[in-house]
Amino acid sequence: MREVYEHRRVGRQLGKAPTEVLKRYEKWKDILVISGPQGLRMIRGFRDEALSGQWKGHRSSRLNDRYRVIYRVESDRVIVEVVSVTAHDYRRK
Repeated sequence: MREVYEHRRVGRQLGKAPTEVLKRYEKWKDILVISGPQGLRMIRGFRDEALSGQWKGHRSSRLNDRYRVIYRVESDRVIVEVVSVTAHDYRRK
């Protein structure tokens, strides 16, 4: 079992997102809790991938054509920290 922690700004970002994205995000969290990042990689629609550059150490999953969820996995405690749900804007804030 994995724990998913969300940054405090994720709630605001999800509040601005369409309903379709909210449903897809909840499904993403369920898959992550049950089978971890390996389960996300098996589902091609999420297009889960490692990020590089200033986001090195983070991963990105596609929620729809526009929205992405950016997260980080701490393997020693099996904790997933959701950093951002963004409309494909990878600039650090």
